[in-house]
This record gives sequence, C-alpha cells and structure tokens, in this order.
Amino acid sequence: MVKMLKLMVTIVNKLHDLIEDFSSGFNTQLDDKQLHFIVIAIIGMIIYFIVNMAFKAMAKYSISILSFIYTFTVLLVIVFAIELEQKLTNRGQMEFADIVAGVWGFIAVFAVYIIIYNLISFIKKSIKKMHTGKNIER
Repeated sequence: MVKMLKLMVTIVNKLHDLIEDFSSGFNTQLDDKQLHFIVIAIIGMIIYFIVNMAFKAMAKYSISILSFIYTFTVLLVIVFAIELEQKLTNRGQMEFADIVAGVWGFIAVFAVYIIIYNLISFIKKSIKKMHTGKNIER
C-alpha cells in the first residue's frame, strides 16, 4: 500500500514538474492554485465525457448498473480514506489487502443480492404468466 502511494506521488510530482516547465516555456507564471485549476478542469472534463457516453449506453439496459458503479466508486473512496486514516492515526495498519478485502465483501454481498433479486423476479413473472395463461384457456 505504501509503495503504491509512493508511486502515485512520484507520478503526480513528475506531471506537476512537466506542466510547470510547459507553463514557464510560454512565459506564464501560473501559481500552484492556477495549475491545479487548469489540470483538474481538463482531467475532469475528459472523465466526464467518457463516463457520460458509457453511462448513456448502460442506461439503455438498466439503471442498476449505474447505481452499482456509483456505489463501487464511493466505496473505493471510503476504503482508501479508512486506510489513510489508520496510517495517520496509527490505529491499525495501512494495507492494500484491507482495501481489496473490503471491496470483495461488497462485490460478494451484491452478487447474493442480484441472485435473490433475479430469483424473486423470475418467480413473480412465472406466477403472472401462469395466472395469465389460465385466463386465456377459459
């Protein structure tokens, strides 16, 4: 976990230096806040357009897919926050395995939910079909 965070920090620092060098090459003296404003705006818009296209395609099939993706994303933020909190407060160990275990817990319970939901839907449709079929035979 710590190695992964250090790698991410290294990548972000190298990108920061690259953008700063690019910015100074045009004789613009952007401060750190202005650079963050521009970079996050660009990254956010790229992500938005990709996600928007993907979600529009998925919404044609089921809004539940979107709910799952949103929930999964929020859970990732939560489990990373918990691990960072443990590292900062020394109340537990910050481990990537904890993140994986938590996410797998959600996926496992969600899979059980989907199975039960589909089973109930199938039973309801079967009962409705049998009920409708009896009315037609009369």
